[in-house]
Amino acid sequence: MSINKGFLGFVLHSHLPYVHHPEKEKCLEENWFFDALAETYIPLVGLLTKLFEENVPYRLTVSLSPTMTTMLMDDLLQERFVLYLEDKVALGEKEINRNRKNPDHLKLSKLYKEHYEKCLDDYEHAYKRNLIKVFKTLEKAGCIEIITTAATHAFMPLYQELPHVVEAQIHTAVISYGRVFGQAPRGMWIPELGYFPGLGKFMKQHGIDYSFIAAHGQLFACKKSKYGVYAPVETSSGMLAFSRDIPSSRAVWSRKDGYPGDQVYRDSAQDIGYEQPFEYIGPHIYDEKIRINTGYKYYRIDTGEKGHLYRPEKAREKAIAHAENFIYQRTKQVKKLSSIMDRPPMIICPYDSEIFGKWWYEGIIWLEHVIRKAAVADELQMISPAQYIDEFKENEKVEPIFSSWGNKGYASVWLSGANDWIYRHIHKASERMEELVNRFPDESGLKKRVLDQAAREVLLAQASDWPFIMKTCLNADYAKMRVKRHLHNFNKIYDNLCRNTVNTEWLTRIEKENKIFPDLDYRIFGNNKVSELK
Repeated sequence: MSINKGFLGFVLHSHLPYVHHPEKEKCLEENWFFDALAETYIPLVGLLTKLFEENVPYRLTVSLSPTMTTMLMDDLLQERFVLYLEDKVALGEKEINRNRKNPDHLKLSKLYKEHYEKCLDDYEHAYKRNLIKVFKTLEKAGCIEIITTAATHAFMPLYQELPHVVEAQIHTAVISYGRVFGQAPRGMWIPELGYFPGLGKFMKQHGIDYSFIAAHGQLFACKKSKYGVYAPVETSSGMLAFSRDIPSSRAVWSRKDGYPGDQVYRDSAQDIGYEQPFEYIGPHIYDEKIRINTGYKYYRIDTGEKGHLYRPEKAREKAIAHAENFIYQRTKQVKKLSSIMDRPPMIICPYDSEIFGKWWYEGIIWLEHVIRKAAVADELQMISPAQYIDEFKENEKVEPIFSSWGNKGYASVWLSGANDWIYRHIHKASERMEELVNRFPDESGLKKRVLDQAAREVLLAQASDWPFIMKTCLNADYAKMRVKRHLHNFNKIYDNLCRNTVNTEWLTRIEKENKIFPDLDYRIFGNNKVSELK
């Protein structure tokens, strides 16, 4: 690692809520996972593997949530994903026939069909349905560093008054990571970058060396840091917090001011799933009332007049130009910062992985050329936070304030009129879970199975995804159903334990539905270490 350059720290956060419905033949919400695999994760691992094979030097940090890794390894979801891809290929054949007299549309139909055919071939043959193994190989090669996040991605500040919940989320995540990757994580992504003062204590006691926070979490702290957001700060627990860089984030996140809003790019909203008559598209969606994205999209971003055909060649050229601009802007940033800093600036660029491919179709192309251009840049070097802290062991001591990367910077996304009702119920269940640990401190056999499932249901209810979905009003009914179902399951277990009865048939069924955290121990909700952290 050269210390004469500025550092670029790309962090790709890979998370989806746990969606697993063996009780249904088809589940609309499982498409969240399948779309992400086909449009982001398979192209992403393909890109990273190609760059490694071409000896392009790079280092990314990839956060893989426990729910995401569980779904990646699930046999049922793997089988259903293959069926999903086969259906996409079949739809492509229909589209090629429908557009046979329209050369421009026909070209796009063939492009999409070939994409799904390649996804299917790579998934079945190159990767053997095992993307986790590909990520492990890339980490072993030194191309990426894999970190974790909280067990079910709970928004931590809203559980600040329930330290046993924070402890359970972090402890479960670390155990899950160890089971999947065979080692302990050095870094942890804080869900939604939702930090509160003292959170680092819970993370540090589980061996977490570093995490990430929103820029204002550091900038508005009581003590001002010498380097601003361009070097980590050491929290009161000793954990290091890296702050998100605002300009590089806005360039990719903003649909208004950033690259993805360019009108040459593909419009993700205009899809034949909404445009074609039900008689044609019906076999490839769910029912006439629920139209979905199919991946077959023919138009670029609306310029005020719909119907402008998408041109992949022009979009590719623009993505490469935007990659050049991104490196140019970061180089300017580094030059300016280097003149006033006595160490190389570290520019942290955290993004949801699904921006690349799923939400910004050309994002994978952009990412490839950012990596390639950074590899030959004189002033920039891509490194991981772990590499940085191994080189720079002394950092300023600053305790960040409560903050998040959500809209308005705090908790308004996860605590609003659309979703605030859930917390009194989740908090009560969490308190009752602690009560169960105190009442049954050392159970085994069937009773431990029951208590473990109670803990599992509470963790799943705490996911930040459910209030987020309620707030955005997209699939809000499903999110409400999930919270209610997990709380119902927990309360039924609680009542049964109070009566000293167990319905083993029902227990077996919900264990199969919520097949996550196989090594979960219910006693994490009553860990004695929590009292030391208060």
